[in-house]
Amino acid sequence: MQNGPASMIEGANVPIQQVGISGFKLPLRFELETGEITTLESAIEGYVGLQAGKKGINMSRIIRTFYRFKEDTFTPAKLEEILHAYKQDLESHSAFLKISFNYPMEQQSLRSGLSGYQYYRVSFEGRVDEVDNFAMFMHLDFEYSSACPCSYELAEHARATREIVAIPHSQRSVANITVQLKREMPLHELIQSIRDSLKTETQVMVKREDEQAFAELNGAYQKFVEDAARLIYEKLNKDERIYDFLVRCAHLESLHSHDAVSRICKGVPGGLR
Repeated sequence: MQNGPASMIEGANVPIQQVGISGFKLPLRFELETGEITTLESAIEGYVGLQAGKKGINMSRIIRTFYRFKEDTFTPAKLEEILHAYKQDLESHSAFLKISFNYPMEQQSLRSGLSGYQYYRVSFEGRVDEVDNFAMFMHLDFEYSSACPCSYELAEHARATREIVAIPHSQRSVANITVQLKREMPLHELIQSIRDSLKTETQVMVKREDEQAFAELNGAYQKFVEDAARLIYEKLNKDERIYDFLVRCAHLESLHSHDAVSRICKGVPGGLR
């Protein structure tokens, strides 16, 4: 029934852009910033395009095809090889693959000399279209602190005019970043670019002196949500390895009961929006 004739199709006999599986997990190999190869639990989505007149696909073949590559070290470019295998094995005209995992990087404390592991939610994504054009993407969630410039000014005003102690507010914030790559880019270099842009990444190991240093950083690099988006834009736009990008910043407000959000894209015609 699954691969039966077109007469068995229910509903409109039209192409389906993506059909496949989501959420199957494997321990896969990735290269760390140090050059060491490590194994990380990864969640995988694999889809192919289903042409009009076809009843279905063999879902298990998506997993079986991927298993041929499970001992490889994974990068965005590795996805191209797997996607062409999908097209051949499933006799499809297009294919999509996404691998999501938590990537560890050692982070030094700000003053105390301690260190700990910061984990970044990351995805590698690849697409191959009907004429074998390959596109590769990296997705990154980056957490940082954002101190409100207005709150700082109001706190200073309260102290100067009424001799009242007021605490400027800051909040945990997150930047969701998608980059479309022209060529290979090490994951840790993308993470470092965002660190350099925002300056106020959340911390892992914190003693009193680190907390003070973090407060000083927030004071030195106050930012509205639109500032954060433009700071990241400025950094990514200079990187020649990146063809296109989309950034969504969300400041999870400690004052308001809603979040402040900004979105910015490179502006490539027909690109990410």
